[in-house]
Amino acid sequence: MTAPSAFAPAQLGPVTLRNRIIKSATFEGRTPDGLVTDELIDYHLAPSRGGVGLTTVAYLAIAPEGRTHGEQIVVGSWSAPGLARLTDAIHETGAKISGQLGHAGPVANGRSNRHRAISASSMPSPLSMQMIRGATESDITRITYDYVRAARILVDAGFDVLEVHLAHSYLLSAFLAPGLNRRRDRWGGSLENRARFARQVVRAVRDEVGDEVAVIAKLGMSDGSPAGVSVPESIEVAQWLQQDGGLDAIELSAGSSLLNPMYLFRGDVPLKEFAAQMPGPVRLGLKTPMGRTFFRAYEFREAFLRENALKFRAAVSMPLVQLGGINDRATIDQSMADGFEFVAMARALLREPDLVSRLAADETGHGLCIHCNQCMPTIYTGTRCTQLPLLPKPDIRQPETTGVRPSAARARALAPNEGVPREARPTRRPSGRDG
Repeated sequence: MTAPSAFAPAQLGPVTLRNRIIKSATFEGRTPDGLVTDELIDYHLAPSRGGVGLTTVAYLAIAPEGRTHGEQIVVGSWSAPGLARLTDAIHETGAKISGQLGHAGPVANGRSNRHRAISASSMPSPLSMQMIRGATESDITRITYDYVRAARILVDAGFDVLEVHLAHSYLLSAFLAPGLNRRRDRWGGSLENRARFARQVVRAVRDEVGDEVAVIAKLGMSDGSPAGVSVPESIEVAQWLQQDGGLDAIELSAGSSLLNPMYLFRGDVPLKEFAAQMPGPVRLGLKTPMGRTFFRAYEFREAFLRENALKFRAAVSMPLVQLGGINDRATIDQSMADGFEFVAMARALLREPDLVSRLAADETGHGLCIHCNQCMPTIYTGTRCTQLPLLPKPDIRQPETTGVRPSAARARALAPNEGVPREARPTRRPSGRDG
């Protein structure tokens, strides 16, 4: 059977994409007031104009305590008008847009958010120097509802795809990880119990949106740590998610923001640059040998997650998105031959936003990204490729001023701006690392 072309139109659930290339979620660092800015819109316009089929907005928190830090967008009536303007801008390019729904859980900075962080079990936070509390039954019920409420707002704001974050030790992923979930109730212990919360959220989101949009999930194949999710466990979770029927695709990721962050990125480790952006105690910690232990170095190679991803391809029949070190046309073609329905790119598109168009036109066979990972610490000042000239930085504390006006179909999302509630207002610089 001939493999499909990655550059031809493809179906993702009820959504038709112009090709099979997805701009994956990477925190943009362009929402200093927790609202959409012109710079955030421009960030997503670049790869959309450059040819991707789908661009993903990271990281849209479903509750104030669910942010990794206080500057992230919380999905609510106050942020909906800007989100609607963002979706209309992307649609004008012919691309589709995905919103990554998540709750940071133990990755959240409780001091920045002015809410204590929540996880599967209590634990100390290296970011806020506070204790993270274990979620109660009422927390789990409330957070499930928050996912549903946020999903509806994003659909009304014009998003085509919703991505539920089940990776990187964020809340739903933390419930999956045996080293982070020490519960003895129905939410902990066996893998089936540890997966219960994630499955419940996915089903609830699907029940809310039906086939109005595509629903996908970002799932960690391995956290790269004995305390985290292993490949065999994650495969079983993927099989359950397929049986539940709530997803149109799974994006296969890896690594943990708490346990092993470089397991996802691979390549050079910008430890000095990361330390410079951190609060004092964390900065000092990163300068010790423990810092190098936490930011372990892994050699970069093309499609470095392919070996594990093929195990998932053999275990489930649902559409899968391959992620990790996809920079060349040959790698994309191999992904299609391997049976993956979509491929996701991130760092390569920071370096060359028009790479997809140039690959499709055979103007080049490979991207120019050198995998120095110097882009990673720039999330604190506006994510960018440091190999490119630094342009004058605009004032991004001017939310929702883009000239693109929302379509009439967004009427429900454009209720009068109620203002950002006190609990959702930002206070200090970010602490998160990824989408």
